[in-house]
Amino acid sequence: MESSRRALFLREMGLAPVWRLRVGEPAGERPDPGIDEPAQNGQTPAVSAQSVGAGPDPVETPAMPEPGDRAARILNMDWQQLKEAVSGCQSCELCKTRTNTVFGVGDEQADWLLVGEAPGAEEDASGEPFVGQAGRLLDNMLASIGLKRGANVYIANVLKCRPPGNRNPESREVAQCSPHLQRQIELIRPKLILAMGRFAAQALLETDATIGSLRGKLYRYRGVPLIVSYHPAYLLRTLSEKAKAWEDLCFARRTIADL
Repeated sequence: MESSRRALFLREMGLAPVWRLRVGEPAGERPDPGIDEPAQNGQTPAVSAQSVGAGPDPVETPAMPEPGDRAARILNMDWQQLKEAVSGCQSCELCKTRTNTVFGVGDEQADWLLVGEAPGAEEDASGEPFVGQAGRLLDNMLASIGLKRGANVYIANVLKCRPPGNRNPESREVAQCSPHLQRQIELIRPKLILAMGRFAAQALLETDATIGSLRGKLYRYRGVPLIVSYHPAYLLRTLSEKAKAWEDLCFARRTIADL
């Protein structure tokens, strides 16, 4: 029964045939589909899917900078204080165009923390991250590795407010919202962070590198293992990359099992 459900989830993700682990075979090992991520900002991806699970030792990255009294106050808040601070935040222009802030949802003591980029129109309307078609794909992705939303999983975004027209986040907006995310990470104390999407990865790792060059390696954010993958909304637009997302999930599952 469980294997048939997993097959259904994988078919929904567009991953067929279904991959079943053989005895003694490491999770997530499969041939590279041979399709690289499209270049972003004129850069050429530097890492292929063949490097998944075989990267160098974890790379320790610096924490996001939070200078000033405001950041210091945020980094001392408990859950309720943090939720109130986000809902009433007016630190950037996004407060003028949002419908709802999108704080995050899930198990506040989760082992898995999934970090997206910014709310879209449906998230802005509902106040919950990863809803709509992208949210359904994410739920199927989680189910394919035995997880589900809210059960040992917490989901949040770098930005808590929607940029108008779903434009890219601006650096000042990321800087103002970063203390909220950092405090969420400190309160949850996850075993692993899965950064989903270019802006999530770049914000947490303080880099302008492409997803293609960041995938397949194990990083650390303030001591927490971090793995980079694609955002579900991107996968809906680029079906050929779903196989790479599956590899990232297997890499993450293998990593957390070894902790």
